[in-house]
Amino acid sequence: MKQNQSFMSWLLLFLHLFLFTSSSSSFNFLCHDDESSALLQFKSSFNITTYSIYCDETASKTATWKNGTDCCLWHGVTCHTISGHVVGLNLICEGIKGEVPIQISHLSKLESLHLSQNDELVWKETTLKRLVQNATNLKELFLEQTDMSSIRPDSIDLIFNQSSSLVTLNLQKTGLSGKLKKSFLCLPNIQELDMSWNNLEGQLPELSCSSTSLRISDFSDCQFNGPIPQSFSNFTHLTSLILSRNNLIGSIPSSLLTLPHLTYLDASYNALSGQIPNVFRKSNRFQKLDLSYNKIGGLLPTSLSNLQKLIFFSLSNNSFSGKIPNVFSGMTKLKEVYLDSNKLEGQIPSSLITLTQLVRLDCSYNKLEGSLLNKFSKFQKLTDMRLNNNLLNGTIPPSLLSLPSLKNLYLTNNRFTGHISAISSYSLKELYLCGNKLEGNIPKSISNLANLSDIDLSSNNLSGVFNFQHFSNLQNLVSLSLSHNSQLSLKFESNVNYNFSQLLDLDLSFMSLTEFPKSSRTFSKLGYLDLSNNKLSGRVPNWLLESVDSLAFLNLSQNFFTSINLISRENDQLLGLDLSYNLLDGDLPVSICNITSLQVLNLAHNKLTGIIPQCLTSFGSLQVLDLQMNRFYGSLPSNFSNDFLHTLNLNDNQLEGHFPKSLSRCEGLEFLNLGSNKIQDNFPDWLQTLQYLTVLVLRDNMLHGIIANLEIKHSFPSLIIFDISNNNFSGPLPKAFLTKFEAMKNDVTESEYMMNSAYIPTLNDNTDSQFVEKPWYYDSMTTVTKGIKITMVKIPTVLVIIDLSRNKFEGEMPNVTGELHALIGLNLSHNRLSGLIPQSMGNLTNLEWLDLSSNMFTGHIPAELTNLGFLAFLNLSNNHLVGEIPQGEQFNTFSNDSYKGNLALCGFPLSKKCGPEQHSPASANNFWNEEKFEFGWKPVAIGYGCGFVIGIGLGYFVFLIGKPRWLVMIFGGQPKRRVNRRRTRVRRTNGLTMNQMVQMS
Repeated sequence: MKQNQSFMSWLLLFLHLFLFTSSSSSFNFLCHDDESSALLQFKSSFNITTYSIYCDETASKTATWKNGTDCCLWHGVTCHTISGHVVGLNLICEGIKGEVPIQISHLSKLESLHLSQNDELVWKETTLKRLVQNATNLKELFLEQTDMSSIRPDSIDLIFNQSSSLVTLNLQKTGLSGKLKKSFLCLPNIQELDMSWNNLEGQLPELSCSSTSLRISDFSDCQFNGPIPQSFSNFTHLTSLILSRNNLIGSIPSSLLTLPHLTYLDASYNALSGQIPNVFRKSNRFQKLDLSYNKIGGLLPTSLSNLQKLIFFSLSNNSFSGKIPNVFSGMTKLKEVYLDSNKLEGQIPSSLITLTQLVRLDCSYNKLEGSLLNKFSKFQKLTDMRLNNNLLNGTIPPSLLSLPSLKNLYLTNNRFTGHISAISSYSLKELYLCGNKLEGNIPKSISNLANLSDIDLSSNNLSGVFNFQHFSNLQNLVSLSLSHNSQLSLKFESNVNYNFSQLLDLDLSFMSLTEFPKSSRTFSKLGYLDLSNNKLSGRVPNWLLESVDSLAFLNLSQNFFTSINLISRENDQLLGLDLSYNLLDGDLPVSICNITSLQVLNLAHNKLTGIIPQCLTSFGSLQVLDLQMNRFYGSLPSNFSNDFLHTLNLNDNQLEGHFPKSLSRCEGLEFLNLGSNKIQDNFPDWLQTLQYLTVLVLRDNMLHGIIANLEIKHSFPSLIIFDISNNNFSGPLPKAFLTKFEAMKNDVTESEYMMNSAYIPTLNDNTDSQFVEKPWYYDSMTTVTKGIKITMVKIPTVLVIIDLSRNKFEGEMPNVTGELHALIGLNLSHNRLSGLIPQSMGNLTNLEWLDLSSNMFTGHIPAELTNLGFLAFLNLSNNHLVGEIPQGEQFNTFSNDSYKGNLALCGFPLSKKCGPEQHSPASANNFWNEEKFEFGWKPVAIGYGCGFVIGIGLGYFVFLIGKPRWLVMIFGGQPKRRVNRRRTRVRRTNGLTMNQMVQMS
């Protein structure tokens, strides 16, 4: 009884104290005055800017921060429930602008500080140091995307070292730069450390005195170099290590892969090498392994079978070779396997096809071969399979085309044969079978795949008749390509209203089509239409240019169209129009000026006449105007004013008059071809100021006069092709030009094709429905090689040429010619040049053809010319050369025709023997180490690839001029060089006929 009374007394006392405390709290704030004052001073020191679109916050937290209120009730502020001290401050994504005030260090009881994603919040070194020193209980510090650019890396070491309370430190994207110490940071309790996306230098820090409890470490995108430190293996609790996008070298330490808790390893985008350590058996808790985008080589280790808990496995973009080991049968939890972009060979192992949990499999861009076994039925969860760009053959297994979850199937660029079986994978979105040897009909079952967005069956041997209406059932269809199936016929029914409501990209080129639907309502969103290389004839359908408001690129080249319908209304959507290689005749309708948005207009190789409309040269958006090989006459347009014009090709017309000086306003001009016209004028000196001009062709006109040596500081700095042949120029060779051709002085080590910078938006075959760009137009030109005129539809950037032949130039050949080290071809024939051939010509080691014939050169042939190891064609005929012909190297391959008309020459290959007094100076390099030309496998291999059928033409070209180095560089695997802004970004090369690539006249 007494115990109960005592208990009741204590209970009454507790209730009394509780009521007193509650009553008192209505008058006293929990927050401490000094901390409230510090927070208000912090707020007053910055401004609030517009919130980031990446932030979830809808209102400013600091709007609730008001004097006279309890700071523990302010948004973003957390107080200790008993002491009332501020222990947490969260202003993430607050839009703070200004410098962090020193008063923040007064919050000495802080345990957690979140100021991330305030890009304009600036830290001073003293402020950060004072905060870390005073806040001795600070466990979480998130400063991601704040501005710490003024803080030196060695100061970071001093600021945070011995911060015994820090568990989490995030300094991602803080603008830190400079070199870190090798023994960077000493954090005894650290568990999560993020230094990513900074511009740090030197080697990865050792972290040797930091806590072995470190679980997550991110040093990605920091420019670190050197090897991965062995000390990382000491962090036995490490679950995630991210080292991607650095400059790391060496191999991955084998001890790293013994860490018992490691679930995420990303060392992608580095320069790592060596073999993957063969110690995976000790890492039974591996869940994710990503070593992609390195330069790791060697064979895949067979001990992969020990990773039985692995979920994610990526070795993509490395240099692994050999076979894929058949070790996957025990790895039953694998969901994602990425072995793409290596050098793997052999068949796909059977154990890989038994993984029932597999969701994604990518073995693309290897050398895998053999047939696919019909054992895909276990892949019930597979959504993405990519086996493209291998050497796989046989038929496509029906079980692969009936997987219930399959969304993306990429089998492009293999050697699959046979028919395409019925497809019942109703979840399928992307189907890429391009570049195989598939034959027979397109299965009608394809029309039942309601989710299909992308179909590419191009470059196969498909045949039969397919009703185009079947495709219109696919209401989600975005991209369709059936090109390069010449035996495949499409049936278009006139009484059917096709409805492609989502179609953006349609490629039906190279199909021998004779008809096409005649209604704009068929393609309400069509942006890209390619009907080139077919048998379409008559007038260009009016609705194509008039009624499809979305159409941006229209390619009707290589058909039999005879006329263009008038364009009655303004069109501000069409960006590219290609009607080249047709039978268009008559005047170009002035109504074409209504297409004000044009970037590319290609009407080349037709029979168009009349005067070129002035509007075409004043379009503000026009990048390419190609009217070559027509019958246009009259003067050139006089009102050029377009900074974006990159290519102007009016070659082979009947244009006359003078050069319009307004061309100098086109400051972005890169390609100018006015050859084979009737222009009468002096050389347009003002063209020298065009800094990006790469190709200048004025050949076969009526140009005359002396080319003045004007004192222009940067004269033609980008020029690599200079052809003014077959005119009436006189006086000395333009030495000032030769001196300032800077782009011709640099030796060329890479090659690609010259092309305009206009691109077509198209679906990328390596990502899920992501738009990329593919080239729309390649520059083309006619050049004379080995005395034969050749038209090239693609110009290699290594084709560096000077052709001044068939003029009236006189005087000596300048020594500076020998400084143009990138020259591939030099033609000075049929002029009045005299004096000695400069010895400096021996420096042109890339030269492949040299024509100095029909001049008045005297003296000996310089022995230095034997240094020209790539020289395949030499013509020194009809000069006044004397003495013995040099011997050795390529000179042992030239015939009598190279020297005829030089009566005082002697020695091999001429029948005239040399006497003692006729010997020329000894050859500087007389040994023979160059193989003679043979017609081997390379010309044939050139043509190998999806949709690319010009190999025979190129093979003939190789045979013609003798194994040209520039051609071998393009197709022989050497790296590529970028010239100016012209780049080739082609993933799938559109096919070209031999007549397009090589046209002989």
